[in-house]
Amino acid sequence: MPDLLLELFSEEIPARMQAKAADDLRRLVTDKLVAEGLVYEGAKAFATPRRLALTVHGIPARQPDLKTERRGPKVGAPDAAVQGFLKATGLKTLDEAKIQRDPKGDFYIGLIEKPGRDAIDVLAEILPVIIRTFPWPKSMRWGARSGKPGSLSWVRPLHAITATFGLETEAPDVVKFEVDGIATGQTTYGHRFMAPDAINVRRFEDYEAKLKAAKVILDPQARKDIIFADAKELTFAQGFELVEDQVLLDEVSGLVEWPVVMMGSFEPEYLAIPEEVIRATIRNNQKCFVVRDAKTGKLTNKFVLTANIEAPDGGKTIVAGNERVIRPRLSDAKFFYETDLKTKLEDRLPKFEQIVFHEKLGTQAERIARIERLAAEIAPLVGADVAKAKRAAQLAKADLLTEVVGEFPEVQGLMGKYYALAQGEDASVAAACEEHYKPQGPNDRVPTDPVSIAVALADKIDMLVGFWAIDEKPTGSKDPYALRRAALGVIRIIVENGLRLELHDLFTLADIEVLLDVKGVKVGRQQVSLDELEKEGFLSHESAVRMRMKLVDKLFSDEASEKEADEAVGRLFNLLDFHVDRLEAQFRTTVRSDLVRAALAIQLEDDLVRMSRRVEALGKFLESDDGKNLLAGTKRASNILSIEEKKDKRTFDGAPDAALYSLIEEKALAKAIGEVKAEASAAVAKEDFAAAMSAMAKLRPPVDAFFDKVRVNDDDAKVRENRLKLLGEIRSATRAVADFSKIQD
Repeated sequence: MPDLLLELFSEEIPARMQAKAADDLRRLVTDKLVAEGLVYEGAKAFATPRRLALTVHGIPARQPDLKTERRGPKVGAPDAAVQGFLKATGLKTLDEAKIQRDPKGDFYIGLIEKPGRDAIDVLAEILPVIIRTFPWPKSMRWGARSGKPGSLSWVRPLHAITATFGLETEAPDVVKFEVDGIATGQTTYGHRFMAPDAINVRRFEDYEAKLKAAKVILDPQARKDIIFADAKELTFAQGFELVEDQVLLDEVSGLVEWPVVMMGSFEPEYLAIPEEVIRATIRNNQKCFVVRDAKTGKLTNKFVLTANIEAPDGGKTIVAGNERVIRPRLSDAKFFYETDLKTKLEDRLPKFEQIVFHEKLGTQAERIARIERLAAEIAPLVGADVAKAKRAAQLAKADLLTEVVGEFPEVQGLMGKYYALAQGEDASVAAACEEHYKPQGPNDRVPTDPVSIAVALADKIDMLVGFWAIDEKPTGSKDPYALRRAALGVIRIIVENGLRLELHDLFTLADIEVLLDVKGVKVGRQQVSLDELEKEGFLSHESAVRMRMKLVDKLFSDEASEKEADEAVGRLFNLLDFHVDRLEAQFRTTVRSDLVRAALAIQLEDDLVRMSRRVEALGKFLESDDGKNLLAGTKRASNILSIEEKKDKRTFDGAPDAALYSLIEEKALAKAIGEVKAEASAAVAKEDFAAAMSAMAKLRPPVDAFFDKVRVNDDDAKVRENRLKLLGEIRSATRAVADFSKIQD
């Protein structure tokens, strides 16, 4: 079957847009082909700085003929209805129609035949529409035609369109169409400098080979492989190591069509700057890779660049040009760094009083003060020194006002650590300045130092509680303040460090602080502490609600206090639910979502470690034969109960009457349920969920025997009710570890 080759040749396409543009081109063309009945065998798209290309293999030469039946009016319908039917179906007379019998009467049926068109004609129709409506994030018009209505808008000026279609064994045809005065053909162009002449191409294999001969590597992955391999070889040959950077590699491969790797250098004096600043300077300004000494692991004064040309002088001029640009950039970075060191971090803090964090949540200074107080409350719970946690929280955001972070925002936190160490701060305090932002994604590590944990949790919880307080929660795909990431960060820090923290208490303390700042109340802060919670014994959810209302009552004297307390309690439980949802989402990568829901449906907990252990134990249990069979028996019991409760319009709760047991299997099941309930509950109380699951497994034999030998719907109404209550006991017993009704078969 024929293949399609399509190339859109233009001026420079920004590297950041190339991958998506190639994918969009493939998707738009293939979706339209399928919609037109042209089902293809395979498709692949490519992008270089100057072209988008697409090959689609195995397209039928012609659309299939379509035959559809159209139902018409009843036999004997008015003439107007009949004439409309004949016109719509293309029939000349009713004699060409069939009659279909129906309970409502006899109807005319018209057969409409639509012959398929040649695929090349379909392509000539759909491709210009796709080109004109291509979804570039940014586009432009150019030239004399740009002022005319309907002129083409493209990412950069479009110069040529190659479009061929045909069998592999024959000369292809040009798919003829025109877009904004640019007619299709078989001509493309090679490398801008090394092979700029026109090239005549036929099909994809011929096209790709001729481009390569003209110094253009079409496949982005091939360009990445060349750059990476040559850079590794070049650095290794000189006793160095390439500092790998996948994001930079992706970008650089989109800047060149013929990658040529070279090495440059800079003055050793710049190595006094922190390595991350050197890397950010060279990476951001010149798109170059930095190099590490293979023996010491430290950065060297070398860098690797990727040119787009084989220079006559072996690249000396290109290397010198890059060195000439990098040198003043490093000089600036050195100046910024040395200037920053002259001012202590704490001396920068007053400026935060003039910087608004959020119009409803106060200034950055107020937020830092809240984080400091909350970190002090969390510190003893995670084994951190309170004074160090407070100091770290106080300094953690200070580097945002430094020159280096102003120039390179990606090193925020990290520079805070360097500056803290430089001014003699404790190592844990310095580490917390960097690590309180972590984790910033699913692949980022979580902080493990207790001081870092305290400040990281305080930072994220203040953010979450604050935006919950002003009702700016994530909606759908919108999350402008990255609150989902903050919640996942809280979960990972707690779970991966095995911390036994009650989130509701932490949310309560953070919420008090936020309400104080939002309302401008400046009293009562010293009364809000975990010590008070412990003395009062309010650590359960129910007690937390009462304590929450009590604390709010201390802080507000107006008549609306009770209502505000109720709203605050509801809001905080909603935030806890939000974290449970995030925990569930996190587990879905390794555990089935229905198992997560079943394990978390028992009760609303805010002990994330406990939740995690329950989910993991349930997942392992249901992988065993005992787990699978018990699930089947429990499901059967639930289904019977559901049917009978619906029929009787009542629930079969309450303990069964042992005097009504007449069969051995009933007695055995009742005895097993009693034993299992006690054993499982004791295991759950000790948080030994594996033991609780093992206890549940003991129900399997008596449940199987019960369903084999016992007829639940006995003729005796009392016996029937008693047996249904016994089934209810199965459901109740298993809920000690999970809600089995939420588990799919």
